Amino acid sequence: MSTPEPIRPIKDVWLRPRRVFRELASRPVGATDYLLAAIQGIATSIIASRTQLSSSGATAEQILGTCLLLGPLGGIFSLYVFAAIYGRLGKRAGGNPVRNQVFHVLAYGGVPLAASLLPWAFTVLIVGEAAITNTPGAGVDGFVAFMLRAPVVSYMLLQLWTVILQVMGFSEIMGLAVRKAFAVWVLGQLLGLLAYLFLLGLIGVLLPGLAPSPH
Repeated sequence: MSTPEPIRPIKDVWLRPRRVFRELASRPVGATDYLLAAIQGIATSIIASRTQLSSSGATAEQILGTCLLLGPLGGIFSLYVFAAIYGRLGKRAGGNPVRNQVFHVLAYGGVPLAASLLPWAFTVLIVGEAAITNTPGAGVDGFVAFMLRAPVVSYMLLQLWTVILQVMGFSEIMGLAVRKAFAVWVLGQLLGLLAYLFLLGLIGVLLPGLAPSPH
């Protein structure tokens, strides 16, 4: 009788998410979960900052510093918020997810999103600060224009793969059909968006001028 091949979660989650989440089901939340959440936060903040901060005239150093400081905090905070949301939604949908299992799905299911930092870093090496500020200047050639768009396209594709992995993960840990797990994922994202907008409104009331514009 052959011994089952050991699972390598970060590598195997791309194509074998169900087996990965079964293997992780009994493991407590660990440093890797938080590290993945922090990297996902950086990747998301970079995409947002290239548009929001660049239009305000921020320098590459300011944008990068903001992403490296606030990105990890936002990623870990989002992990807790969405873990709480999906834990409740899973129970209402008829499943019985455990807190650590939901954490694993969100963290390891977001490995493709974390990997979207690699195309962006490669673009920075090729075209320099323009990849951070998103301001290539006048007379930019077609190759540079393509390189500036490539990280955004790769981010969108890898974000889609993240959705697929997380839906498969919720289906596995909650014992739901994929269609129902997808409905749970969508509802959780909507509730997370409402929570974000509520937080922005609260900050705007308590600390006027501090809250970022949702646009």
